[in-house]
Amino acid sequence: MHRSHGHCMTMGTASTMASMVEALGVGLPGNAAYPAVDGRRNVLARMAGRRVVDMVHADQKLSSILTREAFENAIKTLAAIGGSTNAVIHLIAVARRIGVELVLEDFDRLGSEMPCLLNLQPSGKYLMEDFCYAGGLPVVMKEIAQHLHLDAVTANGQTIGQNIADAQNWNTEVIQPLATPFKDKAGIAVLRGNLAPRGAVIKPSAATPALMVHTGRAVVFENSDDFHRRIDDEDLDIDETCVMVLKNCGPKGYPGMAEVGNMPLPPKVLRRGITDMVRISDARMSGTAYGTVVLHTAPEAAAGGPLALVKNGDMVELDVPQRRIHLHVSDEELASRRAAWTAPKPPMDSGYWKLYVDHVLQADEGVDLDFLVGKRGSAVPRDNH
Repeated sequence: MHRSHGHCMTMGTASTMASMVEALGVGLPGNAAYPAVDGRRNVLARMAGRRVVDMVHADQKLSSILTREAFENAIKTLAAIGGSTNAVIHLIAVARRIGVELVLEDFDRLGSEMPCLLNLQPSGKYLMEDFCYAGGLPVVMKEIAQHLHLDAVTANGQTIGQNIADAQNWNTEVIQPLATPFKDKAGIAVLRGNLAPRGAVIKPSAATPALMVHTGRAVVFENSDDFHRRIDDEDLDIDETCVMVLKNCGPKGYPGMAEVGNMPLPPKVLRRGITDMVRISDARMSGTAYGTVVLHTAPEAAAGGPLALVKNGDMVELDVPQRRIHLHVSDEELASRRAAWTAPKPPMDSGYWKLYVDHVLQADEGVDLDFLVGKRGSAVPRDNH
């Protein structure tokens, strides 16, 4: 699949974030798609080192690059490449660190209607190396140039518009034109409802179209250990119409919000030729994963979010076109369940574990530590020796 160590060959989280770095203007043009052993990596590294020195002399600060316009460019590019849902969390966290207000709705408003141009795994069939040879990210950004802030300044001292002006598409099967995209309206969709009042996300480009509107019976797993204990059980009461629900795998609950949201399907279902089911959790999933998977439900179960109240047999409705995720349980019943609910106790209640659980933010806020949010500059402390 790949010719060396050191490079993600699909549009997984690593390649997605490399693309986001370039789209934001922080990385030099072409950086996102070069394979690890490509000689141009060495050239780019030398250029980056020289450019850093020039930036110091020119007093070009990171805050002059990471502007609101840069993040809007990144969100639209994310849709055009069929990027990972993890980018939602990372971009929000980076924006909040630099002092830019970026919220979950921005991804739906700016990117959900954008087409996916890139025929690349897991949404398509080609690999990152093919993307590189086709021209890389500058070609994608040039195709969607009409939707971008072309005057956004980048780390090389040029604007986005200048960086992509000479980009040429060498393979239109890998990077398809905006006029005939690989997938239409494929950007990450933000869902809301009584199951995720602060939002949840789904990646339509990697989902099954027939499941984008679906109502099914919930099969609940209290945590990842419970899931692994029961998923192979032939007596598990589940079929392809059910909705798999995984709790307590969010920022506080796991803790650390692991990539366990793309739950493997039960063997008894797989043997029947079924390859996808609706899955919902407060976890993340790898960018290499695919399926009709709803992630990042906020608030998470461990923080008292409605996901914590779901029981086996409840009916769960997913309606991606209407941006809806709804639990068909009355408000009165949910209130009764909430009154009986107790928060799970962390395995450790001291040290860094406690610091993390007490201060980590929810998925819609970037899963950063709350005391790290905010632009701080580069104060130089007094000598301590």
